[in-house]
Amino acid sequence: MFDISSKSDTLRQATAQAIVKASSTTITLIKNGKSPKGSIVDAARLAATMATKRTSDLIPYCHPIPIDHVKVDVSIKEESIEVAVQVKSIWHTGVEMESLTGAAIASLTIYDMLKPIDESLSIESIRLIEKKGGKKDFYENYSRRLKAAVLVTSDSRGKKEDQSGKVVINKLKKEFDIADYKVIPNNTNIICSEIIRFCDELKVDIVITSGGTGVGPHDNTPDATKKIIDKEVIGVSEMIRAYGQKRTPLSMLSRGLVGVRGNTLIINLPGSVRAVSESLDSLFPGILHIFKMLWGHTH
Repeated sequence: MFDISSKSDTLRQATAQAIVKASSTTITLIKNGKSPKGSIVDAARLAATMATKRTSDLIPYCHPIPIDHVKVDVSIKEESIEVAVQVKSIWHTGVEMESLTGAAIASLTIYDMLKPIDESLSIESIRLIEKKGGKKDFYENYSRRLKAAVLVTSDSRGKKEDQSGKVVINKLKKEFDIADYKVIPNNTNIICSEIIRFCDELKVDIVITSGGTGVGPHDNTPDATKKIIDKEVIGVSEMIRAYGQKRTPLSMLSRGLVGVRGNTLIINLPGSVRAVSESLDSLFPGILHIFKMLWGHTH
């Protein structure tokens, strides 16, 4: 199976449809409640619901996921029975296979129940109607490329030895042009000066710092950041720590701060390569909406 451990939980939703073609005589029997094996509507609803919850047992590469909601609609048309299965889950991965499996099993159940009286039966289609809730739904479109600056604070590393800053650059370059990248000592005044330069002179859209977020004697990045921001964005820093805490019990020790100066977003990340990578996974794509907010656009 694919590794989805880096994905964030979001509300995922999918709707699939199956169509079973039947003769007009069979449709009349169904409408009159004379189907030989009982109500196909009730049976299809039960079958779809059960199949949805067992999808990972039936399809080898599907992840077992929590199912929060299943809605099954069965419509009797003039020459067909249509089944729509909607599935919802708050999880790392989507639910399209669950909705498709539910629709497929419902249509097979209908076929099984009607085959004694209708040799013309056929399952015409099983298809996905809609899916939403994954990361793609939250990417923003901008009229220009966004600009970023990366600042690594370390008393022991230079650019040659730095790894975390390069991870940040690789993660950002899809959405941002990298305007500057520096490695500086853990000195409060130097950190303040560089962040101000990024914001006020280079006018970048985002500044990502790496390092100096702990409680050690040389961990000064959050303190420096707090001095020069206009507003703190507490929810983002809380989310980064909560995301990290599910992966390591040490995440809670980070004092990383997130705030804005003018129209620039500033995000403090830890110094380790793993922590930086995981933190960035948690940020995107949701964080991209903040730039429209900073520019005064409506939500």
